Amino acid sequence: MVNQVNGENDNSEEILTNRQGHPVTDNQNVRTVGNRGPMTLENYDFIEKISHFDREKIPERIVHARGAGAHGYFESFGTINGEPISKYTRAKVFTNTEKQTPVFVRFSSVVHGGHSPETLRDPRGFAIKFYTEDGNWDLVGNNLKIFFIRDPLKFPDMVHSFKPSPVTNLSDPERMFDFLCQTPESMHMVTFVFSPWGIPANYRQMQGSGVHAYKWVNEEGKAVLVKYHWEPKQGIKNLSQQEADEIQSKNYSHATQDLYEAIEKGDYPEWELYVQIMEDGEHPELDFDPLDPTKLWYKEDFPWHKVGRMVLNKNPENYFAEVEQVAFGTGVLVDGLDFSDDKLLQGRTYSYSDTQRYRVGTNYLQLPINRPKTHVATNQDGGQMDYRQDFGKLKNPHVNYEPSLIGGLKEVKNPGKEHQPFVEGNLVRERISRENNFGQAGETYRRFNDWEKNELISNLSGALASCRKEIQDRMVDMLTQCDPDYGKRIAEGIKEAGKTAESKMEDAVKQAQEMGEPSDPY
Repeated sequence: MVNQVNGENDNSEEILTNRQGHPVTDNQNVRTVGNRGPMTLENYDFIEKISHFDREKIPERIVHARGAGAHGYFESFGTINGEPISKYTRAKVFTNTEKQTPVFVRFSSVVHGGHSPETLRDPRGFAIKFYTEDGNWDLVGNNLKIFFIRDPLKFPDMVHSFKPSPVTNLSDPERMFDFLCQTPESMHMVTFVFSPWGIPANYRQMQGSGVHAYKWVNEEGKAVLVKYHWEPKQGIKNLSQQEADEIQSKNYSHATQDLYEAIEKGDYPEWELYVQIMEDGEHPELDFDPLDPTKLWYKEDFPWHKVGRMVLNKNPENYFAEVEQVAFGTGVLVDGLDFSDDKLLQGRTYSYSDTQRYRVGTNYLQLPINRPKTHVATNQDGGQMDYRQDFGKLKNPHVNYEPSLIGGLKEVKNPGKEHQPFVEGNLVRERISRENNFGQAGETYRRFNDWEKNELISNLSGALASCRKEIQDRMVDMLTQCDPDYGKRIAEGIKEAGKTAESKMEDAVKQAQEMGEPSDPY
């Protein structure tokens, strides 16, 4: 390539420039009056460089701050038990088996900050952005298939209780259990989180789930409830607390490193997508509400149907531009997919997109990682960082409203009959009628292997040991309602953990007394 300035041969792509495209001739020294004198105000390169540096971070996600991601594709198998999948949904991402749908996946931990260890006990986010031929679809879920709460009004309080104290900035289990011991529906999730399922070994060997019940809608506008499950072809692997501690002492980014290195060497991780299907309705025959996100639909009652597979085969080229700025929302659905009346899902649908506008900006959907791969045409314009340049392609760019007789964008015909669920009732502030807060938590405990039970008892009783007795008693009472053996072992574990903590404190005091004065290396 020929340099247009001096005619010398060089590779202009390797020339350092500032943000205006000006070549930088000295990136080591600011301009001063003499080599020891004060800086001058016209240090443009420095001012531009440092001003951008001061602003190069955006607000961290309130939850799911620590994450890793990768690009890949999704393939639909097109059938369910030999029947066309179109019987249940008209969504092209499932009915069109002749093309691969590009995806971007972000894995994350939930509670802790952006530089926290990936070995901490915490649910893991599992969010997929499908760049479908009908626009984007975001399936935003977790590795675990349930959640702590069922009402979105509780979400800010739940997260606050899990986060460090606003006074000390230290994590305090008592704050968390103070909230949980008054939230009976959380016992099922507590049982999972404090078992080995609370620390996945890495992202590649981790399940994914949509958590909520969604709806599929077919050409006739008929709907069924569905739940989504991602099963890793690499197998599922979780960590004991001891294994996690050993990893954390050497590497606090082990899961990010594992994912990146696997893809770089061509060992592409793969997941199979399964769905459970249930007729839309209240299902009075069940002892729980099928819309309750704290409950499982057991596969022996509602079989898993394999409907597709996902492969991740490309690492991000820039972490900030892709993994940090990617923005998901549970409201991002395409034709043939719909919401259920799950209260928590509907609360998330507002919250997720709202937080992206705050965190990334009004025009976050114009960023390459978030932009659909299909044509976008909207009358929304303006706002900070609106950088579209296709205005001249409109037949009448003067018309930025609808309807119009003189040009502008037009509505399209609905590709199928609109789903019209019947809704009737008084506006109330009430809990759902079939809470059954403890049944499935006890069933999950009984289904665990012995080593998983032992880990659960050790981890949960150890965390509760530092809490005041009132909180311990409430937790033991609720866990006993889940399963008598569960509650009994936790009560015993708390007493044992308390004795162990006292013994360790005595040993630490004795050791400190035996240590000499520190040296003065200065």
